[in-house]
Amino acid sequence: MTLHALDYVSQDDAALARLVQAGDREAFRHVMKRCNQRLFRVARAVVHSDAEAEDVVQEAYVDAYEKIGTFRGDAALLTWLTRIVLNEAYGRLRNRHANVDIEQIEAAQMDPGNVIAFPSASASVDPAAALARDQVRRLLEQAIDALPEPFRVVYILREIEECSVEDTALALDLKPETVKTRLFRARRQLREALHDQLASTLGDAFPFLGARCDRITEAVMGRIA
Repeated sequence: MTLHALDYVSQDDAALARLVQAGDREAFRHVMKRCNQRLFRVARAVVHSDAEAEDVVQEAYVDAYEKIGTFRGDAALLTWLTRIVLNEAYGRLRNRHANVDIEQIEAAQMDPGNVIAFPSASASVDPAAALARDQVRRLLEQAIDALPEPFRVVYILREIEECSVEDTALALDLKPETVKTRLFRARRQLREALHDQLASTLGDAFPFLGARCDRITEAVMGRIA
């Protein structure tokens, strides 16, 4: 049996890492397919650009492949890769001279707030519902993009990627309590941003115009004739 006859899909991350360490490049392809979504989201949360996020992930993968021999399994492979992506992304920020004063940002965010839930990923075959869901998604993405970067990265990992507090803290080299605080404040800012954006559209909610209006009107007129 050749090396590439292996059932890569059934291998866990640690097993794939061992295969890569043994020189199996095909195993690394499966690592990338498994990890692309999270790593792109994390990179995008830092650099704020789809195109640059793709560049970050590509560079991080090359770096990871070259350093795979140093992976010892002390953390999950995805966590290890996340840290490499973050190092690449933050390095680019430093090169752009766009460092964020985290303490100043957090000091301005001390008021408590409510929690908002990210929308369900459940699908619908209804075109109108799909369009509405896409509009909500874009609205949320814009609001998340507007978050300060330290809050945005934590929100992406905790709420969208559903990482645990511990995994998020490990990936970002933060204390668990810091992760909780930043997530709390990210949720508050999102709630306020979405409220401001949606308030102007409340008057258009539950429309009853056009054909629906005509249908009811004609039905009543027919009954009272």
